[in-house]
Amino acid sequence: MTGLLILVDRFRRGGPMERRRCHAFYLKHLDRVNNWDLVDATAPDLVGAALGRDRSLLDRLAGSPHLWRRRVAMVATFHFTREGDAEPALRLARRLLTDPHDLMHKAVGWMLREVGKRVSVRTLESFLRRHAARMPRTALRYAIERFPEPRRRAFLNTPPVLVRGGKKR
Repeated sequence: MTGLLILVDRFRRGGPMERRRCHAFYLKHLDRVNNWDLVDATAPDLVGAALGRDRSLLDRLAGSPHLWRRRVAMVATFHFTREGDAEPALRLARRLLTDPHDLMHKAVGWMLREVGKRVSVRTLESFLRRHAARMPRTALRYAIERFPEPRRRAFLNTPPVLVRGGKKR
């Protein structure tokens, strides 16, 4: 963790060349970023802020069979959300809605909640109206955490969609 936080600090303080070096180093050693706190403390800067207009890396990471790479992709969108751009978070949230891992449900819900907090509650509600029935309940609960109680209840009362094997989401 300490090494990664130093890398984030170097990235934030560095010029363009240093930022590229930090980003490349992080990606080269991404297999060592292997738990939620390491991902959450680093991905917005070392991936999100390092990307220019080409955000295809997010899609490649989101398609990985490795949980931590998928989480890096989702949490990296926090950088764009803080800048007022909800599109990357919403796009990856749609893609990762059916991820089987609970830690991804939490990351998706968290990034959706941040869209509502930092970009637009209307944008978040529009997304939820279309997708709440398919969302894992953990992701939905995280996403609506800041809503007033009546609105939270309304979204939680959306009947879950049955998925393979008759399981509810």
